[in-house]
Amino acid sequence: MRSINDSAPVQCNKKILINADSKTVWAVLTDIDNWATWQTDISQSKLHGELKPETAFDWKSGSAKIRSVIHTVNASSQFGWTGKSFGMLAIHNWTLTEADNKTTLEVNESMEGFLAALFKKPFNKNLEQGMQKWLELLKRECEQLSCSACNSKSFEK
Repeated sequence: MRSINDSAPVQCNKKILINADSKTVWAVLTDIDNWATWQTDISQSKLHGELKPETAFDWKSGSAKIRSVIHTVNASSQFGWTGKSFGMLAIHNWTLTEADNKTTLEVNESMEGFLAALFKKPFNKNLEQGMQKWLELLKRECEQLSCSACNSKSFEK
């Protein structure tokens, strides 16, 4: 996995425990075309090809239109991309770890460039709030899917 830039002016590291297996979390996280159905800050997202390194995708978060390129795809364990917007470069990594049918999801991101350096404090605050919201929305979506699968299995008995 490509490391985030530890010397970037804007950085965020967060993690959350999701009551769903890593396959469920992976399926939701990597279904880029459907991010807007559960991630309320994203209005559009489109993967341009297969889910593999060097594939680009475009997405719109708030007023920012972002072109990203996938750098890491390790099924059910690691997913990452770089993104460019407003002259800034972001490196974004997700790590999934499953234990006891629950998944710890860790996200790390760095942002660099003139605007990131100029507006370091508010960008760090916004990134931290945005990442926390993304994790909470992803958790909710995955747990709803996981619960639906459990309920449908119980009806089959």
